[in-house]
Amino acid sequence: MVPSSEWFLYGFVRKEALVSSEIEGTQATLQDVLTFEVTNRADRPDDVREVCNYVDAMEFARAEIARPRGVPLSSRLLCGAHKRLMRGTRGAGKMPGAIRRSQNWIGGSRPGNARFVPPPPEAVPALMADLEKWLHGTDPLPPLVKAGLAHVQFETIHPFLDGNGRIGRLLIALLLEHWGLLRSPMLYLSLALKRRQAEYYAQLTAVRASGDWEGWTEFFLECVREAADDGVRVAERLFAQLGEDRARLMRRAGVTIPAVRLFDLLPSNPVVTLAHATALIEVSKPTVLKAISALEDAGILVETSGKSRDRVYAYQKYLDILTDE
Repeated sequence: MVPSSEWFLYGFVRKEALVSSEIEGTQATLQDVLTFEVTNRADRPDDVREVCNYVDAMEFARAEIARPRGVPLSSRLLCGAHKRLMRGTRGAGKMPGAIRRSQNWIGGSRPGNARFVPPPPEAVPALMADLEKWLHGTDPLPPLVKAGLAHVQFETIHPFLDGNGRIGRLLIALLLEHWGLLRSPMLYLSLALKRRQAEYYAQLTAVRASGDWEGWTEFFLECVREAADDGVRVAERLFAQLGEDRARLMRRAGVTIPAVRLFDLLPSNPVVTLAHATALIEVSKPTVLKAISALEDAGILVETSGKSRDRVYAYQKYLDILTDE
């Protein structure tokens, strides 16, 4: 449908980062995150920083996998992603970027009353090495099934003191790209998992308690199908909205080239400031102000800060489609 996946990639990656973080209790909105990226200001800075760190971790890991001499998909790569995920957040004191050297647990106040106790720390390096070997092996299972199994195994090993859920869901996206099922992380699986969060945890527990890999696999593939349908539906709506707005802008009397150029950059910059827009289209500030004004008059940009200075503008209809769920 579209000339470039970049039309959707910026929003899709941040939506996945946001929802994956929400599963772990983070509270922020997509607009909070996008505004923070261009202004470095947020009402919930800790929560927003965690989401931005997830984006940074994903971009780091994808770039390494794509580089001919980059770090391959491995424990080392996941440690690099984990270091970025934990940077400057509430988990910064929990060995960011390092495999744990102490016992952790899920639920409860100690291992004795925990819902689940992962393997002891001395076993973790070998378990991660086994997982890595299997990922690069010749198991004939379909790649989607393998990605689901890898997620359970990673979450069961729980190799980090914090952030395991987010890195484990990031692993799914990396595997789909590594195995050539997708050319970019356009499948935001965390939304389907969040909708069925109780079942998600129950299925993970069933594998650990009774070896129900088949039940997990059925659940996981249902979530993949749901996420794929979500992605297609959202992409179609975004494509239609972009086409409608561009046509309306072009019909306006006196529309300028800078206004059209700025509009074409909005899918990967749906929140802008005057300074940000000036850097994007590389023209004078008065020219950018006219472009922003034209996009406001066309009902495309909406001022969201309510300020007379340091104003922030959002492509609100685009963001509304991304966050409709």
